[in-house]
Amino acid sequence: MNHPIPAIVAQSAVRRLPRAALLLLCAAYVITGFIGRNPWKNADITALGYMMALLADGADWMNPRLLGLAPEVEALLPYWLGAWAIKLAPSFVPLDLAARVAFALLLLVTLAATWYGTYQLARSPRAQPVAFAFGGEAQPADYARAMADGGLLALLACLGLAQLSHETTPGAAQLCFTALAFYASARLTQPGTAPILISFAALLGLALSGAPALAMLFGLGGILMLRLDPSNGEDAAPVPKATALHLGGVVLLVGAVATAMDLWRWRVELPGLSWNEWRSLGRLLLWFTWPAWPLALWTVWRWRHQVLGVQTSRHLLLPLWYLLVTLGCTLTTRSADRSLLLALPALAALAAFALPTLKRGVSAVIDWFTLLFFSGCGIIVWVIWIAMQTGIPRQPAANVARLAPGFEHEFSSLPFALAVLATVAWGWLVKWRVGRHPAAIWKSLVLPAGGAVLCWVLVLTLWLPLLDYARSYAPMMQQITRSVPSSECVEVLGLSRSQIAALQFHSPLNLRAAGDAVQCPVLLANGEALAKGEHTIDVTQWAMWSIVRRPTDRSEHIQIYRRAPVRAP
Repeated sequence: MNHPIPAIVAQSAVRRLPRAALLLLCAAYVITGFIGRNPWKNADITALGYMMALLADGADWMNPRLLGLAPEVEALLPYWLGAWAIKLAPSFVPLDLAARVAFALLLLVTLAATWYGTYQLARSPRAQPVAFAFGGEAQPADYARAMADGGLLALLACLGLAQLSHETTPGAAQLCFTALAFYASARLTQPGTAPILISFAALLGLALSGAPALAMLFGLGGILMLRLDPSNGEDAAPVPKATALHLGGVVLLVGAVATAMDLWRWRVELPGLSWNEWRSLGRLLLWFTWPAWPLALWTVWRWRHQVLGVQTSRHLLLPLWYLLVTLGCTLTTRSADRSLLLALPALAALAAFALPTLKRGVSAVIDWFTLLFFSGCGIIVWVIWIAMQTGIPRQPAANVARLAPGFEHEFSSLPFALAVLATVAWGWLVKWRVGRHPAAIWKSLVLPAGGAVLCWVLVLTLWLPLLDYARSYAPMMQQITRSVPSSECVEVLGLSRSQIAALQFHSPLNLRAAGDAVQCPVLLANGEALAKGEHTIDVTQWAMWSIVRRPTDRSEHIQIYRRAPVRAP
């Protein structure tokens, strides 16, 4: 017969993960990607454009506009945070870097909230390991700390976290407030007003970041958790009923604020019935949440008596609720990857509870697969970098020249040194893992987290010039700037939000929406918009001057027109 509590953990297995190593791992992950790069297309540069627009004279902070265009995501707080950061930064700090400082802090809050949320769940009575007949089982505080370390490592290991969490977008802000709401919900059984206040800040921040419906559902999940598992982690006493009432009041207040600020939008899009669409969603779920999802499934299976039994536990109920809500959002919204991003903190916490139940053979398989996968990825990054420097091997160098025509790579000593340091650290970590050392329940996630951070650091150091050339608008906007005198005003017609934001950031041009009272001598237009007649201008007044294309995407182009001279009657 299966024991209802599958965790059998000795005190020797909850040894402390060195704080210095964990903090350095988090610092390397957070800093890399926020410093030294250009804004990338599309969401990253678009959000920066709205932040810059808020700093203009007469800007309406309650109604951000980019040349009259509303944001695709009806959010306010992310744009406010970026604009405030830009405004407070010294003049010598680049605008994009100033905005990223605020979002780097949001990512730090995400990591911390995931750790503390997992810690609080692991302290709950029904999450404790089996007590031994003669003592020696893991102590509650040490066990919870080891589980929290595992949850944080699982979050860092998720492949989908890297890029989207390092952007200055509403999605990154939503991730932060989702993690904070998760932590607050896990702490609701603790006495005091702090959990309610944190819940209010998290849910309000989530609503102001463009996800009021998720804020409501997460708040209701906290109330449901108190209903199904009301035991207190400190003394197993029931939580006062007033806590659920207070949380209900918070949910109603946040909903009222979202209504008063007109933040509700209907964006539900049911997935199609085509096989290709469902296959694409399946692939996204598999790689985006790897390696947390297999461990989460294992947790549900091994702890199934507390999931499907008469008595459920909040250390399973709460992350499952967050996971189900975000998965439903992933399947019914257009931006599936950004919706799935919000599932990662809860998924990582759920994955952590698989660690006390893993057998030695399973742990060995995880280690060897991770070692081969991330070592292979690291070797590929180094080989392509060498090819960019020397032209050898020829095939990778030819692929780079074909995919990024016109790109010229230059050696930079600092990124090279950081990449070497990261590679050496990976080698040391592998040596430590295969060596003889006391068992720790978090050991199976050390290599996945370390490997994910290694590859992220290598890509954002060795490949950063190539990525900036391929993923930013800088090369394209430089061509436009050389073709258009900066002293002239420029009319814009049919350009995307990201293109408009890139023009404002990368060029000194004075942009105006086409059809304004002021007539400019130059027009930047989308050829398809002109061909379809989606405009109110007189095309006979304009003569084609040139076409500028993105070097790495020839299908994306901007047409430059000069105002035709007026002919005498």
